[in-house]
Amino acid sequence: MTPAFPQTETILASLGQAAFVWDIATDAISWTEQIGTVFPDIPVASLSSGTEFARLIEPERAIRSDALLQSPPLRGGDGTPYRIEYGVRTSTAAPVLWIEETGCWFVGPDGRPARAQGIVRINNERHARDEQLLKLSRHDPLTGELNRTHLIAALAETIEESARFRFACAFMLIGIDHLARINEAFGFDVADAVISEVAKRIRARLRAGDVLGRFSGNKFGLILKNCTVDDINVAAERFLASVRDEVVPTSSGPVSVTISIGAVSIPRYARTTDEAINRAQETLDAAKRRRVGSFSIWRPNVEREAQRRVNIRVTDQIVTALNERRIVVAFEPVVEARSRKSAFHECLVRMEQEDGRALLAPDIVPVAEKLGLIRLVDHRVLELVVAELAASPGVQLSLNISPDTTMDPVWWASIESLMRAHPTVAERLIVEITETVAIQDIDDLRGFVTRLKNFGSRIAIDDFGAGYTSFRNLRKLAVDIVKIDGAFVQNIARSSDDRAFVQTLIDLARRLEIKTVAEWVQDEESAALLRDWGCDYIQGRLIGLASAQRPWSVAPEQALPAAG
Repeated sequence: MTPAFPQTETILASLGQAAFVWDIATDAISWTEQIGTVFPDIPVASLSSGTEFARLIEPERAIRSDALLQSPPLRGGDGTPYRIEYGVRTSTAAPVLWIEETGCWFVGPDGRPARAQGIVRINNERHARDEQLLKLSRHDPLTGELNRTHLIAALAETIEESARFRFACAFMLIGIDHLARINEAFGFDVADAVISEVAKRIRARLRAGDVLGRFSGNKFGLILKNCTVDDINVAAERFLASVRDEVVPTSSGPVSVTISIGAVSIPRYARTTDEAINRAQETLDAAKRRRVGSFSIWRPNVEREAQRRVNIRVTDQIVTALNERRIVVAFEPVVEARSRKSAFHECLVRMEQEDGRALLAPDIVPVAEKLGLIRLVDHRVLELVVAELAASPGVQLSLNISPDTTMDPVWWASIESLMRAHPTVAERLIVEITETVAIQDIDDLRGFVTRLKNFGSRIAIDDFGAGYTSFRNLRKLAVDIVKIDGAFVQNIARSSDDRAFVQTLIDLARRLEIKTVAEWVQDEESAALLRDWGCDYIQGRLIGLASAQRPWSVAPEQALPAAG
């Protein structure tokens, strides 16, 4: 059994290696004497032939013979090199020895492999490193669960199996509620501890075969196999309770945590990974909107799908209108409450349709904001308003901007460039900001307002009274004009509550030296009340509706004082 290797056996023994010669024709394998050191628990009989040795190999028993056929033989007598790795185990209870085999095989007269020779050595450490690297590539380092890539791969496999074998399963997205608050209050280390603990609690309540993975920073994805709708509800409540009913211990003390869950049944309501993920995310968002710490399952909704088709159509219409320059402005007059002289005009967005009709701002702006197109619309309106001011030196115009636009550096760069190109425009421009923006982003908005006022423009708070902006914030922002929300103005002739509210706003604004505009003025009785209370300007149906035609043929009266 032992061939003569007089000059190498000592070296091989010191390295924990053994050499062999495999006579493929007879299937006999000869080893150097130190083979017992390499394979201490394997009987000699199991190493004496290629067939016997193959029975110990996993995962692929034919890996040694296959290696000899994977490359064509080299010309000459040097042999064809090969290198393979495999596991060897004497029984299912025994540990796996990972072997690295390096050798050459030689061709026989018939052109087929006739003999192989080489060296084997145990390589458990390298295999362990490879396994660790593989685990790191598949698993989230914080929780040890599958990462997003492999979670989605497992979801795709489950969807395919459920369709093929006709069984029901589910995909859940589990979101940790208010994780950003925990980050801010306690630090990222505490938030990481919360994420890790939530993963452990969910893992502890899974069945065999269920798959858990970290989907994103505060979300876990969960694949529940062989799961009916009733099972989904039971499982969701189990997960909710596991997190809700016991605080999470952290280095900064106990933290109370809740989770929200969105789920979709597969394959009934999701036949692709995109459908499963999108619908689970949709229901998770719905659960959080309804009540944090709750569960929602996706069900078809005719109205929702119809609205989405409308959104798609309107998106295309808005983008096309922008490209074709069919976004235009109409001008609504604002006049002095006492003299009824023209003060300025509010520019309202319109979208001209191909049939000649025009969509009004209430039909465009909410959809554009929802679909992320409002910045493009605002950019176009800004260009139109500045061009109009540049062409009409005696005109003053006001421009509405959306919440997102106030924080858009590109929009600011555009207005800055236009102001410098047209130096006389800024002092005749009023920028209207909705009240909800002012209260939510007061600090950032203050810088935005300051930069505009430095150019000479004025600032108006639109729809004042509809939100929660305080007069202290108005003073902090140094606004010039408050436009009182028309919902309070339109009924002042008939509603004592509205009269008291509007009169109080006007009085407080006057004390702060802020001009007031009453919107939605419908009749002369309301206009007279506003005038007597000291309201500065009015606009609405009584004064005139917005028109695409320029209402000035000569320079209007300059009712507002110059900026600055």
